[in-house]
Amino acid sequence: MCCFSRSVRSVSRTRIFARSAAPGRQYLVYQMRYDADEEVAMILPLPAALPAGGNSIRFLSLKDYASFFDDMDKGFPQPAENFGPGPFGGSPSEETLKMESVGNFDASFVPTIRDFERLDPRFRIPEPTWGKLPDYHDFSFAVFQLKADAKTVHPIAFEFATRLPEGELFFPTVHIHDGEVHETADYDHTLYQQGGQPRGQTRLRHEESPVDDLSWAESRGIPVQFMQAGRAAGTVDPRLHIYRLSLKGKYLNRDFHTVQRIG
Repeated sequence: MCCFSRSVRSVSRTRIFARSAAPGRQYLVYQMRYDADEEVAMILPLPAALPAGGNSIRFLSLKDYASFFDDMDKGFPQPAENFGPGPFGGSPSEETLKMESVGNFDASFVPTIRDFERLDPRFRIPEPTWGKLPDYHDFSFAVFQLKADAKTVHPIAFEFATRLPEGELFFPTVHIHDGEVHETADYDHTLYQQGGQPRGQTRLRHEESPVDDLSWAESRGIPVQFMQAGRAAGTVDPRLHIYRLSLKGKYLNRDFHTVQRIG
């Protein structure tokens, strides 16, 4: 799922698509259903190339392609299962972070944890919370402002400069829904990727997880046969097969990485 600046009642049916873009850049498309009592921000940690700045991210609007993931699922034989100063480095600028209108969202790029001070307090996670996740001390963040009530958001999309090695893709799946960091989390995710057969991933297994060998299903055709790739803002390559993985149950609370087998 993702991180929220305030408590939410529920988050479900999270779907995430990843693909390498130009060298050193990655596409990410994200959609979920959430239920909240008040306006909140959804925050996606990103392993952005350092130093991070204004060119590190390019937001893309999929407002007019709300069926992005529904169409993507048509390529598979069966539907997916339901599913302050300190260790953080850097000195924040005193300027307020720029908010950008992207479809039905206001979005912002936060270069470092310290830069959360430049956001409205309603839309940040306190620095001590990030302190419980030390691996994020040099991450950047994409922040999306969401309205209250129960909603399925249209797909959120962007391209970002990644520091990961070529062929490695990043899926933001760490959970913070109540201001606390838990060792395990309940997953209701479907992950998708293009660019080659996945051959490795972050270990998410937990003793309470259902029996699941984390095997990826391959689409039976290419996107030009079942998607409207021209409406996908360049995120989908119409010539490449898509791979899909369902994660439902209790897993370790981690982000997910894959390494692709090309050819």
